[in-house]
Amino acid sequence: MKKALLLGTTGVAVVLAMLAFGFVAGSPQIAKAGTAQPVQTAADTKIDRAEVEGIIRDYLLKNPEVLLEVQDALEAKQKEEQRIAALGVIKDAKDQIFNSAFDGVVGNPNGKVTIVEFYDYNCGFCKRAIEDMRALTKSDPDLRFVLKEFPILGPDSQKASVVSMAFHLMKPEKYGEFHNALLGGQGRATEAAAIKIALSLGADEATLREKMKDASIPEAFSKTYDLANKLAITGTPSYVVGNEVVFGALGQEVLAEKIKAVKAAL
Repeated sequence: MKKALLLGTTGVAVVLAMLAFGFVAGSPQIAKAGTAQPVQTAADTKIDRAEVEGIIRDYLLKNPEVLLEVQDALEAKQKEEQRIAALGVIKDAKDQIFNSAFDGVVGNPNGKVTIVEFYDYNCGFCKRAIEDMRALTKSDPDLRFVLKEFPILGPDSQKASVVSMAFHLMKPEKYGEFHNALLGGQGRATEAAAIKIALSLGADEATLREKMKDASIPEAFSKTYDLANKLAITGTPSYVVGNEVVFGALGQEVLAEKIKAVKAAL
């Protein structure tokens, strides 16, 4: 659908109303020779609605780019408002974002720069983006990469993440291997697939299943969903780099530039 249509009827109505007001308010008043005429306002002037709408319609048909300009201005305004709101959330929830005990960490756990990824084990873009994480942590020994479970793609994702978090509680030192195997593997991530990987990495099945019942796991999910909502994160992967929220799998080059900017600000 063409971008202009994003305005919808409400946007068009706003444009029409503004133009209509400008037309009426700016309408010249004919004065009789030698007499002073009172200044008339838009409220004092009887509007010929059909005439005004005809003029506006003709103007917009001749200048349709006006609608695109309005749309671009609206998007820019909304993005700036979103950026400013995210700054406040990141400041207020710094520990929850960067230092949650429930999040896995790969790379240098004491790195000076931290990047946080919100991901879902069944997200195709996340599966492709895992190579970005591997490349970045390999090339930058000072990078701390935090993995925040954000299962939003159905029951399989939620159950796989429960196993993932239970495994993290048991063997945090092997969480990176578990994550790479499950997210980087073929096929759909399920509870069974996650358990199989956990057992292959030395987890005891009875202990693992008991950890899966830990009440702290759904509580952690709830906090992450709330945090994502505040940061306007609705899809995966999404990242927090410094004081910026980055949406989508934009590639390691873009993320590397963001990391570079954070380092420069230290």
